[in-house]
Amino acid sequence: MNLRRVLRHDWPAVLLRYAALVAVVTLTVGPFLWLLSTSLKSPGENIYAQPPQWLPAEPTLANYAQVFASQPFWQYLGNSAMVAAIAVVLNVTLASLAAYPLARMEFRGRGAIFGVLLATMMVPFQLLMIPVYELAVALGLTNSTLGLVLPHACTAFGIFFMRQAFLGVPKALEEVALIEGVPRLKIWWHVLLPLVKPSLATLAVFSFVAVWGDFLWPLVLTDDPARFTLPLGVNRLASTFSMDWRLVAAGAVFSLLPILAVFVFSQRFFIEGAMKGAVKG
Repeated sequence: MNLRRVLRHDWPAVLLRYAALVAVVTLTVGPFLWLLSTSLKSPGENIYAQPPQWLPAEPTLANYAQVFASQPFWQYLGNSAMVAAIAVVLNVTLASLAAYPLARMEFRGRGAIFGVLLATMMVPFQLLMIPVYELAVALGLTNSTLGLVLPHACTAFGIFFMRQAFLGVPKALEEVALIEGVPRLKIWWHVLLPLVKPSLATLAVFSFVAVWGDFLWPLVLTDDPARFTLPLGVNRLASTFSMDWRLVAAGAVFSLLPILAVFVFSQRFFIEGAMKGAVKG
């Protein structure tokens, strides 16, 4: 009865909300569906037809077969997986280590350090790319997995995100451990990290998506095709086949599948961590 009363009096607002949700879903899912549709179209179909033809007239997997026959996409997949795995582990570990003293320890200049950290989040990576590249060259990390990992090893966003997660843990748990003489590092590992698992999973997903889709840094750092990641492999398709969008779409769909798989398997932790990761005082 209450639901009927709400719908009777507030149906314009409810209709507006659903219309907004449909619009957001269309803008979010629509491009991916169009990409998938393009990758399945045969060479005889016009991908520029007006109005757009969403469903392929003759669906085919030939575009995927041609992509794998022309480019070592499995090698690109392995390179991307290796870089992403190392970067995620490093970012989650180092960011949580750096966030722990900023959230739980009192020391002079803590607020200033955190303010500077937040300020660095507003600096585009393009401005930092030249000194980071010079550092990678000086360390001999060009055309290497560690060189590709370097900008993602510990991010300011990761430190900020984990600090907010640690602030949500009751201090009483840590105080009991300190009274019993437990070292700070063990408190971080055995007390705090188990309580912020959803936030760790969320940061891992964010880090994975950022590393997996990174195009600019691998383009600058690597010139050896054997070290190319998937974004560079998809870019090679555009030049190899003179912008045959069916093949480019097939390569792009293949590169998106791991991201979708990671999100599906971590969705529960991701949503819970995103809710807990809201900015707190």
